Amino acid sequence: MIFVTHALPVNVPGEPHLSRENVWDGLVLKANNALPFVPSMTYCEVTQRHSDTVFDRDIALSIGQGRGQRFIERITLEAPHRVTFTRIAGPVLGTIANEIIGNGDDLALRFSFALVVTGTPGDSPEEREYAESMTGDYLKAVAATLNAMRRLASEPVVSA
Repeated sequence: MIFVTHALPVNVPGEPHLSRENVWDGLVLKANNALPFVPSMTYCEVTQRHSDTVFDRDIALSIGQGRGQRFIERITLEAPHRVTFTRIAGPVLGTIANEIIGNGDDLALRFSFALVVTGTPGDSPEEREYAESMTGDYLKAVAATLNAMRRLASEPVVSA
C-alpha cells in the first residue's frame, strides 16, 4: 500500500487571503470538476448523485502506470473540513482525503493518500516504482489546487 500525506499553508505572503469558507468552496468545486484544479487529470464527469454529500465520478489521469485509464471515485463531502475520494474501480484503488486543518489565518490544506495498485504485491519493486512515479504528480496537485483557489478568490465577482 502506498501512503502519502502532505500539507501546504493556505495563506502565504503575496497571495490572496483565503478563509476556511473559500477553501471549502474550492474543494467542493474540485470534487464536482477537478479539471481546473488537477493538471494531470484529463477527464472528470459526475455520473451519479447518491445524496447532497455523496456522489460518483469518472476520471482519467495522465500520470502513473494507469496513464489514460478510467477510474470511478465515490466522493464524500464532510463540510466544512474534508472531502474524501474513494477509488472504487480502476487500476489503483484506495482513498484520497483533502482536509482543511488549522484555524483562522493559520489554515493548511492536507492531502493524504492510501492507494493499492491492483495486482501488484505490497512493497514490491513494482509498487515502489509506481509510488515514485505518482507521488511527485500528486504533490503537485496539492499546490495546483491551492493556486486554483487563489485565482478564484482574486477574480472579481460578476453579478447578473
